[in-house]
Amino acid sequence: MTAGARPLLIGHRGAPRERPENTLPSFLRALELQADGIELDVHCTKDRIVVVHHDAIPRATPPSGMLAGKRIDALTFDELQGFSVRGLALISTLAEALAVIKGRADVFVELKGEAIEHEVIAVIRGSIAPARCAVHSFDHAQVARARALAPDIRGGILFDRAIVDPVAAMRAADALDVWPSHEHVSEGFVQQVHEAGGRVIPWTVNKAAQAVALAALGVDGLCTDFLAVLRAAL
Repeated sequence: MTAGARPLLIGHRGAPRERPENTLPSFLRALELQADGIELDVHCTKDRIVVVHHDAIPRATPPSGMLAGKRIDALTFDELQGFSVRGLALISTLAEALAVIKGRADVFVELKGEAIEHEVIAVIRGSIAPARCAVHSFDHAQVARARALAPDIRGGILFDRAIVDPVAAMRAADALDVWPSHEHVSEGFVQQVHEAGGRVIPWTVNKAAQAVALAALGVDGLCTDFLAVLRAAL
């Protein structure tokens, strides 16, 4: 991050404390809150439609008991359309989400489903603003495969533990963004990633004091449930 610059404020699944997470209303609310970026999660249905949702088994109310408990990759898109997220929104496709966001924010797509990189890359390339999209995952091999398919689309690697050598992990996945859990970020960690040409984007940063401390370390983005709180703090 350039000295003195504010980190990007990235809505974690949109604006989940105000709207159902990972839904179009949530993304629109994040834009209203002036998010610099939006982070979302994707899976593929049985008929290979990329949809936005966090869990492999829908965290949503099915239209009938027959579909309850089935994984997204075992449901067709038509079957998934009957699911209601908190009774307020449907599970959208990635294409719909990108069309709603309209290039007004960076979009960070977390690959949750297995072996879905081909489908996700195709959707991103067909979107309004592919240059504002990136992919990331806890599955670093999947990120490497996505980067091989699309070297023009930025890749990121997620961690929920301390990382001794983030640069080696970046190189192994051909990634430029490193997403550590916020408690595992240090000045030395940020320096290592920056010297390798990468960005540090901690998650999930929900307290003003955390945001201020991380910004002082020079992180490049902050993934948060509370966009307004962090914007005020910074």
